[in-house]
Amino acid sequence: MPSEPLSQKEIEDRLRELPGWAFEDDRIFRTYRVGTHFAASALVAHIASVQDELNHHSDLTLGYNTVRLSVNSHDAGDVVTVSDFALAERVEALAPAHGAS
Repeated sequence: MPSEPLSQKEIEDRLRELPGWAFEDDRIFRTYRVGTHFAASALVAHIASVQDELNHHSDLTLGYNTVRLSVNSHDAGDVVTVSDFALAERVEALAPAHGAS
């Protein structure tokens, strides 16, 4: 069963707990900067592993030394839900291990 969409206020309140994250076009997103392309690739692989574990997948964009994560809940009609924030929180926890800022 899909999660319920969050209200604009709920999204804003939750974003206060996730510095660097923003909301636009019914998605939450963040770009991480790392030291090298290899580190960016490793971060993508780590995020992909977490996404598989949660069975919740985002759009990931790999740049030279950046990783952009953009997420919403497809099963809820392409809106932001608690599942998106659960993924964002997990990514925030693992990103420092890759030197991400």
